[in-house]
Amino acid sequence: MSEKLLEVKNLHVSYGAIKAIKGIDLYVNKGEVVTILGANGAGKTTTLRTISGLLKSSEGSITFDGKEITQVPAHDIVSLGMSHSPEGRRVFGTLSVEENLLMGAYTLKKHDKETLNWIYKILPRLQERKMQLAGTLSGGEQQMLAIGRAIMSKPKLLILDEPSLGLAPVLVKVIFKAIRDISESGVTVLLVEQNAKAALKLANRGYVLELGKITHEGSSEELLNSETIQEAYLGKKK
Repeated sequence: MSEKLLEVKNLHVSYGAIKAIKGIDLYVNKGEVVTILGANGAGKTTTLRTISGLLKSSEGSITFDGKEITQVPAHDIVSLGMSHSPEGRRVFGTLSVEENLLMGAYTLKKHDKETLNWIYKILPRLQERKMQLAGTLSGGEQQMLAIGRAIMSKPKLLILDEPSLGLAPVLVKVIFKAIRDISESGVTVLLVEQNAKAALKLANRGYVLELGKITHEGSSEELLNSETIQEAYLGKKK
């Protein structure tokens, strides 16, 4: 039987009077890649930010690796083994690529040279640019850096928010190959992604979020073959 690494139950999140998340349930088993699909404004980023402790829920529970983390501060959640690569990359522009990567290991007593070298192996562009200021990188290179930085803390769960947003197709392929490599190394991945087809081809399972509620869930194959999902998210008409 699969072991749940993350479990979210009856999660509600509000911004003032606006209810952004309305009682969702989801789980991620150890070793899985799980994707959350949905249109802009569906609540995907809010869900990820609440799971990683950047936002607080008004109701519900979040359990990670057997621990209740609903009220745990974000920096302590990182120490438990969860890492979040946010939408918009948010690299430190005045630091070099390698300095940015080392910042990702701030929760560890000592950064792991082996992990750094592995990141350079799966994202060789970062090694080529390691002394370059992060602010001078292209958008795709900054996204690679954001993912690499998130991996430096050696997480059990990697949360990725829109990793391919705004990137050229050739760079999207690089990013998704890196995510596959990360997954195959044993890291569990929770992925929010506008590129539904690419996300479902990579993921084991998926959830569809609409206006703060989960409307569909199932294996990637089930969602890829669903006429409703095809019409709404895969650009196919009946």
